[in-house]
Amino acid sequence: MQKKMKILIVNGPNLNLLGVREPGIYGSESFECYLPALQAKYPDVEIEYYQSNIEGEMINKMQEVGFTYDGIILNAGAYTHTSIALGDCIRALKCPVIEVHISNVHQREEFRHKSMISAACKGVICGFGLKSYELALLSFIK
Repeated sequence: MQKKMKILIVNGPNLNLLGVREPGIYGSESFECYLPALQAKYPDVEIEYYQSNIEGEMINKMQEVGFTYDGIILNAGAYTHTSIALGDCIRALKCPVIEVHISNVHQREEFRHKSMISAACKGVICGFGLKSYELALLSFIK
């Protein structure tokens, strides 16, 4: 029996408010509604989910799984633009990390155009709404 691929999705600050937070930018669906559909679509992949508004907790979780899982999909939220610590964590992990964003950050405010984590990540996907997570997942599967 083949071992299931293990992927962790990590969402950062304010992403717990998806569905109610600025729906014109982030859509009207919560991540808790989206995740079961994603898991059902890819039953051969064990998809776990973690969300925190606290940078250190995100780092702790990524270090916890980053040496045994097959990959991490990370939407660091606003920490994307400020966190050297997240970038250092990603570089230290054994498994690859893909940076995702729901919106196209390059169409938004100037400060969102700079990522402190992109250079440490395997790749970056942005601007496809919640589908950005599935695109990242597919990159691990293929």
